[in-house]
Amino acid sequence: MSSGSRFGIYLPKDLLEELEKIMSDTNIKSKSRLVQEALRMFVVEQRWRLAGRAAGVLGLVYDHTVHEVDEKVTDIQHKYLDIVIAALHIHLDPVRCMLLVVVRGDTSRIKDLYRELMAIDGVLLVRPLLLATD
Repeated sequence: MSSGSRFGIYLPKDLLEELEKIMSDTNIKSKSRLVQEALRMFVVEQRWRLAGRAAGVLGLVYDHTVHEVDEKVTDIQHKYLDIVIAALHIHLDPVRCMLLVVVRGDTSRIKDLYRELMAIDGVLLVRPLLLATD
């Protein structure tokens, strides 16, 4: 048996009920196993913050009616051509757009890009989906 640690967690009733429905639907029998898998995914998704290099996507949602937001988003991407591989622009509705910016490279540069995109007026959300590559 491998060494590990036991600990207790508190879940609000509504979260526990939703969790149990999903466990039943996905045939997951053990809450311990579920928590282990969830924590592994969290570590994998967050490891890029500590690593030297990462690859993935920065997903943005923004209000394209805000003055010059499209131009600012584009200008910032051009500043980071060393890490920006591609971008996909999606029209969500008459006002909101989603932009998926594919990146690969040094995590300090990715963090800088993330911060600059977040600071633009009209950007509603920036969500990283990045994985460490070293």
